[in-house]
Amino acid sequence: MKQGAAEAENENLEAEHAEAENGETSAGSESQEAETKETEKESKESEAKEARKDPKDAQIEELQDRLKRQMAEFDNFRKRTEKEKANMYAIGAKDIIEKILPVVDSFERGLATVENPEEDPFADGMNKVYKQFTTALDELGVTVIEAVGKEFDPNLHNAVMHVEDEEAGENIVVEEFLKGYMYKGSVVRHSMVKVAN
Repeated sequence: MKQGAAEAENENLEAEHAEAENGETSAGSESQEAETKETEKESKESEAKEARKDPKDAQIEELQDRLKRQMAEFDNFRKRTEKEKANMYAIGAKDIIEKILPVVDSFERGLATVENPEEDPFADGMNKVYKQFTTALDELGVTVIEAVGKEFDPNLHNAVMHVEDEEAGENIVVEEFLKGYMYKGSVVRHSMVKVAN
């Protein structure tokens, strides 16, 4: 009898335990369902707010978006025009320098023909004007391209003659016929040179 009572009590406990587990499971699924319903309710409310949005607010947002786009477009335009102006200045300066260089060459040729420049006041005056020219070009950023004794560089030099010279190394500039010039890192005129083979 006692055994039967103990077995019945065990069965009751197991049944209660099973019911409790089922209750927890159903409570968990109920809470998930409640969360899902709440999320759906929130999304429906936000959609309803969107639908109920004042037409003025929509217009304000549209105008703000257009304003931002216009400001970005204007900023791009300003940067582009600044770059174009800088390029135009560089191109214009380069053209002017190109036209001045033959005058400098003429001064150099003229001064090279004078035997005693210290004794001749005219030659001394020409020398002073020549120095003034070269100083002004230096201040503008114009530099002379080094040629004699340097390795031939087609980006800087224009080879007009080749000579067999064992004393000079291969591809070395041995003589310069016309000076080359650069303006702020770009070549204005290539040096006309004789290159050793």
